[in-house]
Amino acid sequence: MGSPSYPLTLDLTGRRVVVVGGGPVAARKAAALVEAGALVDVIAPFVCEELAELAAERRVTWVARDYLRGDLTLKDRPDSDAHDPSESWAEALSAPAWLVHTATGEAQVDAQVAREAEAARIWCVRADDATASTAWTPAVARGSVGTASEGLTVAVSAGADPRRATAVRDAVLAALDSGTLPVRRVRRPEAAGAQDAPVSVGRVALVGGGPGAEDLITVRGRALLAAADVVVTDRLGPRGLLRTLSSEVEVVDVGKTPGNHPVSQERINELLVHHARLGKRVVRLKGGDPFVLGRGGEEALHCLAHGVPVEVVPGVTSAVSVPAAAGIPVTHRGVAASFVVASAHEGADHVLAAAADAAPDATLVLLMGITRLAETAAALIAAGRPSDTPVALVERGWTPEQRTTTTTLAAAAADAVAAGVRAPAVVVVGQVVALREHLGDLSGSNVTA
Repeated sequence: MGSPSYPLTLDLTGRRVVVVGGGPVAARKAAALVEAGALVDVIAPFVCEELAELAAERRVTWVARDYLRGDLTLKDRPDSDAHDPSESWAEALSAPAWLVHTATGEAQVDAQVAREAEAARIWCVRADDATASTAWTPAVARGSVGTASEGLTVAVSAGADPRRATAVRDAVLAALDSGTLPVRRVRRPEAAGAQDAPVSVGRVALVGGGPGAEDLITVRGRALLAAADVVVTDRLGPRGLLRTLSSEVEVVDVGKTPGNHPVSQERINELLVHHARLGKRVVRLKGGDPFVLGRGGEEALHCLAHGVPVEVVPGVTSAVSVPAAAGIPVTHRGVAASFVVASAHEGADHVLAAAADAAPDATLVLLMGITRLAETAAALIAAGRPSDTPVALVERGWTPEQRTTTTTLAAAAADAVAAGVRAPAVVVVGQVVALREHLGDLSGSNVTA
């Protein structure tokens, strides 16, 4: 037989397909055919549990005997052996098969079926010898529900090399799930209906983009971003991914900088609901994790209060990932067994309150802490933290511009000014900072082979 050169998708709904064989391979073929809407006729003296269940549920017809000449065209076939007397199969079983799968495990039987299929002009898929088939079933990848690839079916055929097809299928499936393929839906399902059909409410996804590197967003987050109609984005996070979006995607920049909040949180909440009510898929792209000092909880509550479905996709928070990029584990055996994360942009009182019940050796991680660093450091020393406690100021973690300044609690403010430290930066206070001397930078963009 030749190699496949004319890919084709078949509509088997209501059409008779024969499966010869009763083992697990035949069961997989039969189940897929049933799912495709075919009327499946299984011919085998014995069947495995999966096929027996399909027969018991009357989803396939089981002819409990060996294959006989004429089974494909139904000439001289003893239909009384069929284990499904239901009348619903009568019309289908009065016509020749459109397709046959043979998977008996016996080469002579499979060859006989293939010869009779060839004579009757019926396509035959042989499980025992793909090179002897006249048709091949491709490896199939289907897009995930709720992502840009939803509704897509990708079939990969390698003819007589099914393992190669499966390997390529798995790679395509991974790309579909990750949103790295250009598979965003262009024509909406409702476009085929009436123009005045009511628009269903869309949905909002609060996506944590991670600390900034484009490849540190989660697979789910990446897929939802690729599927979005509207992206409401922060200043932080993987903004480079915005360049990969279709020109039809509306990007709303609500990024904030220290002392400059051009779009209020209330307005951001309203934007999410407004676009979702237009039936759009909205992604709120944030840096880090939506629920770690990201106001994701406020946005989720607002959406739900206005009848908009919402989901949260966690992200890699900068509170632990940025110190890690600088070679600083926030916990380390024998050094620190716990850590506290606090926002420092509202002043030292909030930091002291967060650390009040922490262990004396707990690592303190401050987000948005550069602007009021002098005030915060002085308050921590006054509250009992030793003035020589190691401090690290990690700027622009997980980017090529990552920079770390190490100092002490007493000298942190002056050293930050001298070094020109600027936001975004993460402040780490604790003995774990000393481990950086041994580990160095560990982010991919700063590690050399």
